[in-house]
Amino acid sequence: MRSTGSLDRSIRDFGMDTITLAGPLEAKLDAIREAGFSQVMLKANDLAGHPEGWKGAVRAVQASGLRGTGFQVLRDFEGLSGHLHEYKVDIAKAMLEMCAALGCKVLLACSSTSAHATQDRDAIARDLRKLAMLAVPLGIRIAYEGLSWGRTINEYTTAWDVVSRADCPNLGVCIDSFHILAAKTPLDALSDLDPARIFLVQLSDFMWHETPTFEERMATARTYRVFPGEGVHTSKVAELVLRLDALGYAGDYSFEVFNDDYVQMPLGFVAQRARQSALWLAEDILRRAVPLPNQLRLRTA
Repeated sequence: MRSTGSLDRSIRDFGMDTITLAGPLEAKLDAIREAGFSQVMLKANDLAGHPEGWKGAVRAVQASGLRGTGFQVLRDFEGLSGHLHEYKVDIAKAMLEMCAALGCKVLLACSSTSAHATQDRDAIARDLRKLAMLAVPLGIRIAYEGLSWGRTINEYTTAWDVVSRADCPNLGVCIDSFHILAAKTPLDALSDLDPARIFLVQLSDFMWHETPTFEERMATARTYRVFPGEGVHTSKVAELVLRLDALGYAGDYSFEVFNDDYVQMPLGFVAQRARQSALWLAEDILRRAVPLPNQLRLRTA
């Protein structure tokens, strides 16, 4: 039987999202820590809905001892103009302030679904550059994610294109396995990415093979995701993680699992499923528990 300490080290790069669990923030943090994780992906509602206000939520996270993987999610920021753009800049500033207060170094921004946003990629890149510049004084990096139902940017390949056009060192991409699987984006294009500009990887699977329409993707994404190893795309999720590892990605993996069943289950039950998923990825796929040459990737502190 593995010791808890050994377990924690093997899954040190993996964490859970609070969106997977029901209940108050403190109970979620306790369940995540007790399952052996050392980090947590937080969302704005964790702070805005806290009974002691958002600063009370910050204190709860700090007291938990968990590291903040990142903060989510800024939506529909890019491609707007006039008063809509000004409104979103104000929202972004507030999100960045909360992110900084939590000590999180990554703010997640999702690609726009708004019909009011331009489809001009250069304009999108300019707005992302502006967002990144707002984050610089706070020491925050922006991880831009292509939603599989995004209006213009709906794959990691196009997300990388606009991030490259923006050309800011603190602007990178978020790779999300759900959106890759839903859009059936080939993994070969991962080799075109700079691993240093992949700021976050979010992992999940789902229970059927096809999501042919944007509506089906949204419904599946928001209610029926499962942990890696539980769905029908297990081999693809494993391939994705192995390709990222071979590319040189050395950042965090977070389980972003929206699931209507899980939010009706006891917190410990769900957190233990996440732990088993993390162990499968860390030890069976990445082989981090096997001290053989070229099979244990050493990370810098």
